[in-house]
Amino acid sequence: MNTYVPSTAAEQQEMLRSLGAESIEDLLQSVPKHLRLNRALNLPPGASEVELRRALGKMAAKNANLDEHLCFLGAGVYEHYIPAVVPHLVKRSEFYTAYTPYQPEMSQGMLQAIYEFQTLMCQLTGLDIANASLYDGSTAVAEAALLAVGPTNGRGTIVTTRAMDPQYRQVLHTYAHARGFDVQEAALDVRTGTTDLESLNSLMDDDTAAVIIQQPNFFGALEDVHTIEKIVHREDALYVVAISEPFSLGVLEPPGAYGADLAVGEGMALGNPVSYGGPGVGFFAAKKDYIRRMPGRLAGKTVDNRGQTGYVLTLQTREQHIRRERATSNICTNQALVALAATVYLASVGKEGFRDASAQSLQKAHYAQQHISRIPGFHTAFSGHFFNEFAITCPMPIYDLNLWLAEHGFIGGYDLARSYPELENTVLFCVTETRSKDEIDAFVSALADISQTVGAHS
Repeated sequence: MNTYVPSTAAEQQEMLRSLGAESIEDLLQSVPKHLRLNRALNLPPGASEVELRRALGKMAAKNANLDEHLCFLGAGVYEHYIPAVVPHLVKRSEFYTAYTPYQPEMSQGMLQAIYEFQTLMCQLTGLDIANASLYDGSTAVAEAALLAVGPTNGRGTIVTTRAMDPQYRQVLHTYAHARGFDVQEAALDVRTGTTDLESLNSLMDDDTAAVIIQQPNFFGALEDVHTIEKIVHREDALYVVAISEPFSLGVLEPPGAYGADLAVGEGMALGNPVSYGGPGVGFFAAKKDYIRRMPGRLAGKTVDNRGQTGYVLTLQTREQHIRRERATSNICTNQALVALAATVYLASVGKEGFRDASAQSLQKAHYAQQHISRIPGFHTAFSGHFFNEFAITCPMPIYDLNLWLAEHGFIGGYDLARSYPELENTVLFCVTETRSKDEIDAFVSALADISQTVGAHS
């Protein structure tokens, strides 16, 4: 036990005596015996730091990392180039160890960083206000639903679409079960890979509190956001747009331009590494009418009694540690470090740099899709327009496809049948600005080799 707990046997005995116990077993008496592990842990012997680092290095080498493999996987987590200035600033100790800035006189730097993050989210989404940040994109979607079905609304149904990220929908259903509102899902148009507008229209009634769509949607396809806006606001419901790939905002209309009331989503791709899919940073932007119904915190800019600029937590009225049982949200923190990386990234690349990265992602994805769809056995799954992700039907199971690709130095796409059983042998590929033309050509060539191999054995 001393190997893993930084206390000596004598110190343990001293702590036990102060508790009136003779052994650690005495402390566990309240735990029912059937819940205890009735066998010894098969732990390896203690190792030195050198031995441990060597062993962990061997284990890590078994993973397919992005330094050694070319990645064509997206599905909510995206590889984008991160300028060196981002990790350099984020890892400064005054940011790296900062906690929630309850005392403004001690936290001006962190409060300003949060304020700048909020400002950038407003600029990206075209909306009036944005909060400090939420846990991730899925909880941001759920919080938007909670705002819509709030106690003053009187409506109890959220309408979403099967074209939205399956994880977002799962979290939304979990919140709905706990909070007592209904979730209905519009069907998928299997021709375009977008929301079936007739299905969406049929679900709308006077109990619809909000409609939540994703743009681009989970398949990378672009929804008809203007037509959807008319359907939503005809019933006086809130129009919520979820965004999991923020780089799309470098080339597409911002949600505020087509009438969205709320824009929520995931900002991890802005200056943060893929890192096994997390941590994320949810963002939440809205029209100013909803400022007092938003979750989390709002940092504001003001002046002190000497006329100097200062930053404070302006609003945090929905949180449970402030309003307790009257709170309508349990969000009580923000992903400040991940949001800081997003802030530094956007500030360092600027408008033109961000637009360029977005445009490259768009162009390179279309180049890849055009060449992949010419390979025998590989066909474009949907006819709709897309940003940097696209679905391809393949001549073999996606598991086998990705296994073959991994053996040849590629990280393949997302198997859509995992979430959509009707899309068997359909894969979702992603291409960002990090891929060069030569790398895309090599990927296409690898898929062509697979096609020939499958054809030879069919």
